[in-house]
Amino acid sequence: MTGQRGDEPGPYSGLFGGVPDSYGYRELVTPKQVTVASVIAGGLGVLCLLLAALALTSAGGQISEVLTGSRGNTPVAVAAALVCAVLYLVPAVYIRKRSAWARYLLVAVAAMGIAGGLMALPASLLGLAIHVALLTLMLQRPTKLWFHHH
Repeated sequence: MTGQRGDEPGPYSGLFGGVPDSYGYRELVTPKQVTVASVIAGGLGVLCLLLAALALTSAGGQISEVLTGSRGNTPVAVAAALVCAVLYLVPAVYIRKRSAWARYLLVAVAAMGIAGGLMALPASLLGLAIHVALLTLMLQRPTKLWFHHH
């Protein structure tokens, strides 16, 4: 008989057939942490694109002043917003495709967002909370296991 000693799976592995692998059944299913992180990163990327578009309007001087400290730096503000958009949108797409580099990039972007949020307190509480959530989602066990089983 197989599976009687516990060293090999029984015919009914799982609930009654032995020690279940609590994450094994999800190997093909995207963990909710990855889905939520993808949505958050995608949303932040879209916000960056909107910021870049707004910087090209009559509000460009004000946006430039907030982002760069000078009203005359609108091209720099637009470029910065577009770079931020790419840093959020590209990994938002590729973490759903199980690309480990996208997970690492999101961890790095979230860490930079946290550092920036801490330096801009108290005005940055929402951004700080969003980046802490993003980092937490990327470091949770189901997310790690999903990326390591690829």
